[in-house]
Amino acid sequence: MSKLVEILIITGLSGAGKTAAMQSLEDIGYFCVDNLPPALIPKFVEMAKQSTDSLRKVALACDLRGGSLFQPLVNTVRELRKDSGVTTTVIYLEASDETLVRRFKETRRRHPFLESQGLLEAITEERRALEQVRDEADILLDTTSWKQTRLKRELVHRFTSSADALPIHVISFGFKYGVPIDADMIFDVRFLPNPHYVAELQPYTGEDEPVYKYVMECEATQVFLKHLEDMVDFLIPEFTKEGKSHLVVGVGCTGGKHRSVAIAKHLKEHIDSEADVYLTHRDYKREG
Repeated sequence: MSKLVEILIITGLSGAGKTAAMQSLEDIGYFCVDNLPPALIPKFVEMAKQSTDSLRKVALACDLRGGSLFQPLVNTVRELRKDSGVTTTVIYLEASDETLVRRFKETRRRHPFLESQGLLEAITEERRALEQVRDEADILLDTTSWKQTRLKRELVHRFTSSADALPIHVISFGFKYGVPIDADMIFDVRFLPNPHYVAELQPYTGEDEPVYKYVMECEATQVFLKHLEDMVDFLIPEFTKEGKSHLVVGVGCTGGKHRSVAIAKHLKEHIDSEADVYLTHRDYKREG
C-alpha cells in the first residue's frame, strides 16, 4: 500500500557541508543515499512508497561528482512535486569563496571542477553551473561561519519538530555582516538607542543584564515590543494552520551585539510556551 514519503534532496557547492548534512540527517532517522543520479530518483521513490516504514523519510545527496548525470535534477524535482504521495524539499548548501578555498586546502580534497584552472576559478564555475538548482531550492543554508555542530543543530530543529508545535528559529544579527538568507521575516531595531555609544556598556552584549536593561527601559522599545508581540501572537497560529514546517525570524541592528540580541532574547522568552523555539546570536561575538 502506498504511503506518504518525505524526500530531502541535499545539494549545493562542493565543500559547503553536504557530507556533514547527510550524517546529521542519518542521526535523526533519515534513510540516506549519497550521490544518487537524479535519473534514478523516481525509481527509488516508487520503491520507498511501497516499502516498510524505514523508507518513510529519505535524504538524497546530489552533487557534481555525477557529471552529466547531475543535469536532470531540476526536472526530476519538478516531477516529484507533482506526486501527491511525496513531499519534496530541496536543501541547497553554500558558503563564501574564501571559506570553500580554506576547506579544500585543509582537507586536500580535489574540487570536481579543478582541471587546468585554479581552485577559486573552479568554485566560480561550479556556482555558475548550479544557479538553476539553487533557484529551485526550498531552503538555502549558508555555512560560511558554521561548524559541523551548527549545521547539525539547524537540521535537527528543522526536521524533528512535533506536529503540534511550529519550530521557530529566532536569530539576532548585524546588518553590517549581511541579512540571514533563510529568514522568513526581518525586524530592524536600529532605531533604538545604541548601547555601543555608552562607554560602560560597550564591552557587554544584549545577553548581559546591563545592556538588556538599558534596551528594555527605552520607551520606544516598549512600544515596539507591544506591536511585535501582537504580530507574532497572531502569526504563529496562522502559520501552524497553514502547515508551515519552520519559521525563521531575524532581528537585526548595526553590529548584532547589543540591541538585536536583547530584542531577540525577549522575543524568544515571549513565544517559548507557544512554539518549539530556539535562539541564535549570529554576530554578537564578532569584533569591530
